[in-house]
Amino acid sequence: MGRALAVAYSKPGRTLILIGRDVQRLEEVAENCRSLGAAIEIGAIDVRDRQRMHEFILRMDDRHQVDLLIANAGVSTLLSRENIIEDHETTLSTFEINVFGVINAVQPIIQRMCARGAGQIALMGSMAALHGLPYAPAYCATKSAIHLYAESLRSSLSKYGVLVSLIIPGFVSTPFNAHLSVPKPMAMSAERAAIIIQQGLRNGKAQIIFPRMLYFVIRALLLLPSELVDAILIRVAVSIRDTDKL
Repeated sequence: MGRALAVAYSKPGRTLILIGRDVQRLEEVAENCRSLGAAIEIGAIDVRDRQRMHEFILRMDDRHQVDLLIANAGVSTLLSRENIIEDHETTLSTFEINVFGVINAVQPIIQRMCARGAGQIALMGSMAALHGLPYAPAYCATKSAIHLYAESLRSSLSKYGVLVSLIIPGFVSTPFNAHLSVPKPMAMSAERAAIIIQQGLRNGKAQIIFPRMLYFVIRALLLLPSELVDAILIRVAVSIRDTDKL
């Protein structure tokens, strides 16, 4: 998703700042974006490193004045039927990346955007935040935290002229969920998802939800008694491998 968004935003006269911990993948994405005319800065940083994230983002803001920050850091954790609970270290790492990594990206820029009275922050949520899935407890919990964090930021920063958008995607076909064999209704390509996100951010939407039909189906399902919802979810055929340590 991050790669598709970077490509979607690439055009002459635009500067993109890309952050990730895999230098080779960063360079590949950067080269692709440069070929489309964008100027690129990269930071090979693990989002869990609060100090390096803080210093890098402020340095980039000094150089370019960041007007849009997309906090897209995220890993998926999956639990096979053979195991009772996810590996403890994997669970902690999931929270560190999906929650604290997002906070490490967002917090350095908030005061500067507020002081300028302009700017936009987007946080990547998930429909998995709407109800816990038996095969992804940590992932669902972290995305739920991001939803509430985004909603709180949106209301608190609006009076300073800073927009906050929460992105709520359904299934997107990426390597992120390639190892999950489960029904993926209304799945779409990362490229299509990036276009929808870009349009929503351009229009300043508080929530960017896609596909909306799947969202409404899930919301309707949650009107049923919790015991019935749990019984339905536990019967969904899922074939996965346990997530490697992060």
